[in-house]
Amino acid sequence: MLASAIDIHSRRVPNWLVFPFLAAGIVTRAATGGVAGAGLSLAGMGVAVLLFGLPCLVRAMGMGDLKLAAGVGAWIGPGQMLTAFVVTAIAGGVMAVGYTVCHRSLGQGLDKTSDLLADLARGKIRPRGQNGPAAPHASIPYAPAIAFGALFSFLAR
Repeated sequence: MLASAIDIHSRRVPNWLVFPFLAAGIVTRAATGGVAGAGLSLAGMGVAVLLFGLPCLVRAMGMGDLKLAAGVGAWIGPGQMLTAFVVTAIAGGVMAVGYTVCHRSLGQGLDKTSDLLADLARGKIRPRGQNGPAAPHASIPYAPAIAFGALFSFLAR
């Protein structure tokens, strides 16, 4: 929840918050499940990096979001991470549409999304800073969607 609040306010997920969260997930899983628990924690991190890595690579999300997702994966393991990812994607899409409608920039948001998808289809990755305007409503804070996906994965168990 703290990562969500910080991301909403500053559009950043700070390392001082994410790295201890990630480490605590590994340590807790190892302490409660031994080597197998640590393995599940690392597998959850791996699944998170695989699933959230592509959007990060194409600059559709930031590295802080990827690190936060890896931290969530360390806590919940690979199976729940798949559920969390699907729910996170849905929540993020709903948030993005709502955010662009509220800022009266739905058309611009759809244009940027189609440009991003077209570049991805061509195998083109734009350098950082070329994915959209610097306006505050050009991106959404994604940590709340990640938090919602993680919470849902617990409730769906």
